[in-house]
Amino acid sequence: MGEGLILNHQRNSAISLPRVLGFISVVGIVVGTMIGSGIFIVPANIAGAVQSPILLLAVWVVGGILSFFGALSFAELSAIFPQAGGMYVYLREAYGSLIAFLFGWTMFLVIDSGSMATLAVAFSSKYLPQFLKLSYWETKAVAVSLIIFLSVINYLGVRWGAFVQNLLTVIKFSALVGVCSVVFIFAKGNVSNFVWPAPSSFSLDLIGKFGVAMVASLWALKGWEVVSFSAGEVKRPEKNLPLGILAGILIVIFIYLAANLAYLYAFPASEMAKSNRIGSDAMNFAIGPLGASLVAVAILFSISGAINGHILTGPRVYFAMARDGIFFHNIAKVHPRFLTPHVSIMAIGIWSVLLCFTGTFEQLFTFVVFGLWIFFGLTVATVIIFRKKRPDLPRPYRTWGYPLTPVLFILSALFISLNTLVNEFWNSFAGLAIIFLGIPAYLYWKGKLRK
Repeated sequence: MGEGLILNHQRNSAISLPRVLGFISVVGIVVGTMIGSGIFIVPANIAGAVQSPILLLAVWVVGGILSFFGALSFAELSAIFPQAGGMYVYLREAYGSLIAFLFGWTMFLVIDSGSMATLAVAFSSKYLPQFLKLSYWETKAVAVSLIIFLSVINYLGVRWGAFVQNLLTVIKFSALVGVCSVVFIFAKGNVSNFVWPAPSSFSLDLIGKFGVAMVASLWALKGWEVVSFSAGEVKRPEKNLPLGILAGILIVIFIYLAANLAYLYAFPASEMAKSNRIGSDAMNFAIGPLGASLVAVAILFSISGAINGHILTGPRVYFAMARDGIFFHNIAKVHPRFLTPHVSIMAIGIWSVLLCFTGTFEQLFTFVVFGLWIFFGLTVATVIIFRKKRPDLPRPYRTWGYPLTPVLFILSALFISLNTLVNEFWNSFAGLAIIFLGIPAYLYWKGKLRK
């Protein structure tokens, strides 16, 4: 049995994933995965939590800075290890296979699949109903169909997945620029909404609310890390990965801040907090129902692009785990014709479909952010570990601001995780339980590998 498993691993390793993704595709993956439903939905959650426009903007600025600091470290790591799996590879090389497996396990069960399910549910339940009245089961059917459709595209080839990603990225970015421009030009807004009402007095309660609001902003900013998972398919990865990651995240931070300023120009923070579709409401305020309908269509494309970004990248993590022998061995297969990790793509697609039938939008993204930021902190810490223990590694790119920027990111990741645990205890506890359930699963696969 052990010899057969070894032969399977050797056979699966014979076919490699081709390097076909260029700089534009790297930027497209970063921007296209980050811009999903979040910027059109969560500003209301943030406004409701902090109530002040100054604090609302501060949440986005701090979230953007933290994400950029993390991207700086990921840029160095991706240039050192340009292999399929991204974070999984960095964690494996720094801490060993158990921590790396727990990341991949959580990624499969919650982080990646939860993101896809959350986005698909937002597509079918929050924006499509502006055009079609759907029953509960019709809403679920649309969410499931979207995931299956995009999974099939990525099954057929990474070039197809990248083409769809780049196309949808152009559409969604243009839509956000259009929303900002139309609101500022045509809406009869009020610039006093940028500063009034003033923040409440400093307190521990305010810190807690700011932390909760940060969870929402980080959901909207999530996605800059995913291109590292596809590092094994990037041409000239030592150059294209770091430049693409940093360029992509700067583009998103800029357009997110512009969008929030546009929303505030149209509505005071108290009114933003009441909106379930702030992008559409802002356009409706500016030019009427037609504008709201146009932005709703753009949002549907935007959400589709974010889901496609996860399908294009995430399966590479499970593919790398399987090639290490600590996941289902069939997931390590590469399609002989399409040269994609087709079994891995099918597996995450099926699990995401099942998640569409569980939980609410808020519960799912709380699971995702809490679990992800634990591993974000651990991953960025590997930059410091590798600098100390493996100074001989080739580093085509070195983290700007080292060691300050990695340390600030790690401390922030710790704060976000602890704050989420305190303020969203049961959701966070569920996330922790899922992580620790990976330990017996790891021991099972590790035992099979030894036989």
